[in-house]
Amino acid sequence: MKKSRESGFLFCGLCGTMLILKTTKCAECPLCKTTRNAKDIIDKNIAYTVSAEDIRRELGISLFGEKAQEDAELPKIKKACEKCQHPELVYTTRQTRSADEGQTTYYTCPNCSHRFTEG
Repeated sequence: MKKSRESGFLFCGLCGTMLILKTTKCAECPLCKTTRNAKDIIDKNIAYTVSAEDIRRELGISLFGEKAQEDAELPKIKKACEKCQHPELVYTTRQTRSADEGQTTYYTCPNCSHRFTEG
């Protein structure tokens, strides 16, 4: 909503909702009913570019890739690595199948970077 207030003329100055042109003389906010002179809006264009990263950030969605895993502090479990027998692994879980089935656990060894799954 902050971005809509910054971009100006097509949005309500109070709540940030997009204005609707009610008559040829005034525009009205459908949410808070604030009115604005139509001369401020008529024949003006607005453009705003939204990237995929902007959407992810706004919705709080992270990627499932390495970058997202490195940024977060991953939980650890006392379980031996299949490859080097290191006694502690980091893990993440994902619901990869239908909701009535169990989650898949992804293990990564911090020592040798070996990856394997369970479930």
